Amino acid sequence: MATKKQEELIHSFLSGLSEENRPIYEELILQLSELGYRPYTQRSYIVFKHKLHNKQMAKMGYKRKGNAPYFQLRFSACRGYSQRFEEIVGAHVVKKSFREAQCIYHRCDYCMGEAFSHVYSYVLPSGEEKYQCGAAALEIPDITVDDIGEIKKLIREEHVYLMKYEAGIEI
Repeated sequence: MATKKQEELIHSFLSGLSEENRPIYEELILQLSELGYRPYTQRSYIVFKHKLHNKQMAKMGYKRKGNAPYFQLRFSACRGYSQRFEEIVGAHVVKKSFREAQCIYHRCDYCMGEAFSHVYSYVLPSGEEKYQCGAAALEIPDITVDDIGEIKKLIREEHVYLMKYEAGIEI
């Protein structure tokens, strides 16, 4: 159950959204909440973490330019997602801010489980495969009602992984 401060945080965020975006974010917040993820402020945005593993699942807030809402999701342990999410991973690994997964080289032990099971992977047109650190939540741009089902599926799948490998609980 969320504290009064957490409820106020969510209410404040939702009240700034358009009538079109509010139901989308309400649905995602409800999904996160039902799985035990609680909102916390971190700088100028809201992060959702679970007390049993303390890993970030999602992040939301407003962009500085234009004050548009944004949503970031950790879905690195998920497989078989749509082309839209494949393109999100692809767009991320070609950025200058790309953080190559060090765990696949045995140089990081931040995330639990087999390294290749919790990193984002993407094959470039050249055939080169890139691996992004799986601890990152990736921005899902321009969320629409059509995205809700897949995002909720990814949240559940990542949650099962985090509970198993980070919290030591099979669900």
